[in-house]
Amino acid sequence: MEIELLKKALSSKITPAVKYGGQTKLAAVLIVIYGKEPMIIMTERPKTMNYHAGEISFPGGTWTQRDDDLLTTALRETKEEMNLHISRQQIIGQIRPVTTLNSGFTITPFICILDEVPKLIPNSEIETILHIPFVPLLNTIEDDLDPLHKSIQEMYTFRYQHHLIWGASARMLKQMFDLLSEAGLV
Repeated sequence: MEIELLKKALSSKITPAVKYGGQTKLAAVLIVIYGKEPMIIMTERPKTMNYHAGEISFPGGTWTQRDDDLLTTALRETKEEMNLHISRQQIIGQIRPVTTLNSGFTITPFICILDEVPKLIPNSEIETILHIPFVPLLNTIEDDLDPLHKSIQEMYTFRYQHHLIWGASARMLKQMFDLLSEAGLV
């Protein structure tokens, strides 16, 4: 897949302002795609974490009042979690926020596309950093029929090796799948 076509399909207006309604906690993640044969970076969280233990997710975390906006949160958390320095100028877009159903977070996902990434160093919040072929991952989409994932909204799953990606992360991947489908890229 040509990287310029991917950038065009995933580029959008960036609106990082904090709009706090008090119903959920706010968080932001960074969706990092890189390479000529696009790879996407996801993380496996340790089973000891308070929220989303053992799940596959994007780097990011909870907004704090010291963050200027949600993009600052995504960039700060990505740097903390895997020592990856991304500038605001490298962000090409964002997708619709998603809400976690079990932990009460509204997560704003931002997207960047890089030529390459340096060696990543996970902190204690990350069990494993996954470098996943992007389009093959998107093509594993299935409806999530697991009753334990109780949901009143559409749920999906994606698979990479022995990893199951579901919940909020899967809903973000579904948005990207839809954007690339509209552009004729998947």
